[in-house]
Amino acid sequence: MGTGMMKKCIAFCKSQPVLVISFLAALLTMLFVPPDREYLGYCNVTVLIELFALMAAVAGLRGAGLFEKATQLLLNKAGTVRRLGLIFTLLCFFSAMLVTNDVALLTFVPLTLLVWESVQDERSRILTIVLESAAANLGSMLTPIGNPQNLYLYEKYALTALDFIRVMLPTGVVGLVGLWLLTLLLPATPCKAPDREVPPIGRKQSIGFGLLFVLCLLAVLRILNVWALLLIAVVIAVIFDYKSLAKVDYALLATSVCFFVFVGNIARIEAVSQFFSGILQGRELLVAALLSQGISNVPAAVMLAGFTENGKALLLGVDIGGFGTLIASLASLISFQIYRKAPGAKTGRYMLVFSAVNFGLLLVLLLTAWLIPTT
Repeated sequence: MGTGMMKKCIAFCKSQPVLVISFLAALLTMLFVPPDREYLGYCNVTVLIELFALMAAVAGLRGAGLFEKATQLLLNKAGTVRRLGLIFTLLCFFSAMLVTNDVALLTFVPLTLLVWESVQDERSRILTIVLESAAANLGSMLTPIGNPQNLYLYEKYALTALDFIRVMLPTGVVGLVGLWLLTLLLPATPCKAPDREVPPIGRKQSIGFGLLFVLCLLAVLRILNVWALLLIAVVIAVIFDYKSLAKVDYALLATSVCFFVFVGNIARIEAVSQFFSGILQGRELLVAALLSQGISNVPAAVMLAGFTENGKALLLGVDIGGFGTLIASLASLISFQIYRKAPGAKTGRYMLVFSAVNFGLLLVLLLTAWLIPTT
């Protein structure tokens, strides 16, 4: 292998570490369970199609300038650093319910960095981005489409929308109150959003991808057939903005496939299956939260779902498990990667603030879930 190819491989591994790890994990299990017909049943095609369509819809709406325009209108209402931080935190919380936690952070963290160029307060900048990360993870807990693990477990255990809300709402409300209290740590010094020209919204594009977004919700609610959704998603993308297809996170889809293979094979290894089945009995929430700290909550959800029928406790466990370490949620890692590239970034201080906020929320949410059982 040439030097150029080696550098490209290293760069790819650094940019997509979860995909590489999931691929190697799937490959390793193939040594114990050689490919056969049962492999065809591993992948949850419904989840993959819904994820693809949702990502295409969000990419199209972002391309239409809808998010940027709405954000600019809201920021004009801010008058202090504290209120500005609260606005950004709430934007991430509520938008993550609909556009997923990682998309919310990819949208608002860069804008936060731009706004804070005029604020020039590194402590408040760090705290705001940390709170945005936590808010995106909290908001995404509250809907089936808020993050990949929710969508997967919602389909896996055939949960209803009412089931989902009953399980997730108490911790979500407690977490939101905690975030609001943490924003009080931001200074109340005066500030304003930067004056800059915002391009007009592409109306036709917004309508087209807005329709696709609604159809994604109908598919999640099992009203629309997913194969029809796939066809419509491609047609709408081609008509209104074909570039949106290139903005879909195909690495996430490939990672999901690799984990489906990994988990499918693990479940067929008797010793491993017995171990996880035994350790999960009555401990789904705690085991899921702890495992998420080391391998992230998306793979933890896919891995553990094959060994328990208590989908509600597992759902709550992996979502709460998104708090804690930096890798517990990939959305949190996205925020950190964006911040560390910013001029004047202080990564050490960021990690201290991040750890204090996230481990604090982890303990509070686990306590809430313990006090308010899922069944």
